[in-house]
Amino acid sequence: MTSQTITAEASGTWKLGDLTVNRIGFGAMRLAQNGEALVPDAVPSDRGRAISVLRRAVELGVNHIDTAAFYFSSLRSANELINRALAPYPDDLVIATKVGPGRGLSGEWLNHATPEQLRGQVEENLRQLGRDHLDVVNLRIVRDDSIAERFGALADLRDAGLIRHLGLSNIRVQHLAEAQAIAPVVCVQNRYGLGASPEQEELLRICGEQGIAFVPFYAIAGAGGQAGAGAAESEEALAVARAHGASAAQVRLAWTLSRGPHVLAIPGTGDPDHLTANVAAGVLRLSEDELALLDALHRRGA
Repeated sequence: MTSQTITAEASGTWKLGDLTVNRIGFGAMRLAQNGEALVPDAVPSDRGRAISVLRRAVELGVNHIDTAAFYFSSLRSANELINRALAPYPDDLVIATKVGPGRGLSGEWLNHATPEQLRGQVEENLRQLGRDHLDVVNLRIVRDDSIAERFGALADLRDAGLIRHLGLSNIRVQHLAEAQAIAPVVCVQNRYGLGASPEQEELLRICGEQGIAFVPFYAIAGAGGQAGAGAAESEEALAVARAHGASAAQVRLAWTLSRGPHVLAIPGTGDPDHLTANVAAGVLRLSEDELALLDALHRRGA
């Protein structure tokens, strides 16, 4: 599968509210660190390489970047790298960030920001990115309790002009309806890929019915999560990959995109070759037989 001239436009487009994005985007979680992400003692990334990957992503047509103020290492942050690499930003570039988790003033990890703390997190994202407003802000959930107060705080910031559109991340089914009673939701960002749980499948379906973007994270890594794809690949995915001269990772991305026109992908990498391959997956079209083979694998929880 030749990937040198394939750009993100080949994946098709979807709208986050009034913002049109290509369905293959870029996740910034791994930009600031090498190896496993969001680990306090991880080795900081090479700054120049990270900046070059971001610039190359935009050259390849990526216009949807997912980031967060809590994506950082001891030396650098993803938001700062994005600012340095891409500002002044292209007119069509959509930067989505997320709030909820973060670091306290003493460096302690916070999983569950209060409504008051959320404003500070939004302002920190604005400062780091050098923006006067944020395109999309996802409220990331870490528990099953009500999100009304926190989502309401973000809706107030949207009304004040600091945020353009709102989304949700890592949610359960009931959270979507709860949020929609307060303000429109343009995207749901949850863990999804081959082998995802029935609840994630239900969320994908609900989002499609309501015209909401479904934005999987770990679509390639699967069970490896933050550590990345490490387990032995299934024979089904490898067979499909061989038939297309592609990698198993590209097949996983293509299968994920096949789940509906509202499904976006935000694979992240600090490797320029992996970036090119991820973008090229947007042009990979799987046959009905191949989809059936992978669907069976999916139902087995692979």
